[in-house]
Amino acid sequence: MPTAYVLLNSDLGNDESVISEVKEILAAESEVNYDVQGVYGVYDIIVKISTDNAEELRLIITNKIRKINKVQSTLTMMVIEEQEKL
Repeated sequence: MPTAYVLLNSDLGNDESVISEVKEILAAESEVNYDVQGVYGVYDIIVKISTDNAEELRLIITNKIRKINKVQSTLTMMVIEEQEKL
C-alpha cells in the first residue's frame, strides 16, 4: 500500500490549527488511512498517509496538505513498498 510520511513546519504558534486542518482534509478523503502527530525537533508535525492509489496520495500531499496557509515547509518521504514485505 503506498505510504508517505510528511514532515511539516508551521507558522509559530499554529501547530494545533494546522493539525486540525490536516485531519479535516484527510478525513474527507475516502479510503485513506492516516495519523497526525505534533512532534518536538526540527519539524512541528508528522503525518503518515496510506492509500491504495499512489497518484491519489501524491495529489493529496501536493494539492491539499502543502497548500495549507500556515504551513511554511514540508518534507515528504515515500515508503519503498518492496521493503515493507521483508
